[in-house]
Amino acid sequence: MLPELLTAAVAAVSVGLVYVAAAARVVKQYERGVVFRLGRLAGEARTPGFTMIIPMVDRLHKVNLQIVTLPVPAQEGITRDNVTVRVDAVVYFRVVDAANALIKVEDYKFAVSQMAQTSLRSIIGKSELDDLLSNREKLNEGLELMIDSPAVGWGVQVDRVEIKDVSLPESMKRSMARQAEADRERRARVINADAELQASKKLAEAAKQMSEQPAALQLRLLQTVVAVAAEKNSTLVLPFPVELLRFLERAQEHPPER
Repeated sequence: MLPELLTAAVAAVSVGLVYVAAAARVVKQYERGVVFRLGRLAGEARTPGFTMIIPMVDRLHKVNLQIVTLPVPAQEGITRDNVTVRVDAVVYFRVVDAANALIKVEDYKFAVSQMAQTSLRSIIGKSELDDLLSNREKLNEGLELMIDSPAVGWGVQVDRVEIKDVSLPESMKRSMARQAEADRERRARVINADAELQASKKLAEAAKQMSEQPAALQLRLLQTVVAVAAEKNSTLVLPFPVELLRFLERAQEHPPER
């Protein structure tokens, strides 16, 4: 009798272990478990940790809630000002409702990718080239709204969309380079003209002051002569004023009395 009881106990324990092994599931911290019982959604999503299902009756689907980085292939389009461009982007999104992500759409990643490509082509057609090059933040917000609106129904939330690169035709690049060079030359000419204007004003002021004070003009002349002689290492012959010569002659004819 005792051996039969031991055998039955061992068999029961074995069956129990097999059942637990078949029914036990572990949901990770970044996952949620969605249970379908005979094809129907069974209750709320299972939270992280150890959970049990009914073998052969329940099926547990794990859904990742981490942020997904989805590159959007480059899309070619014509801007509102008739320029052909190729634009690529990247979408950051995550699942916020695990059940809807499985029930409402067959493949939520593929659906988000297709919606992002369609929205990107639409943004290209509605924007001008200058906006694509310099006003990307506003375009990113519009693109995010266009993708997020249908994605909400799929249990997906779009966190951010970034336009990565805008490729232009070679002819357009050369044209923009010529325009940039012309702008730089124009700014340089304006700066040179302003400098010449300021210099001419200073020279006019200096000439006015020297005309009012002849001694200052002569002193400036002597300074210039000395500087030139020092640089060239040459001898300069300077004419004396006639008045100075006559003064010296009179001084010799009438020496001062002692």
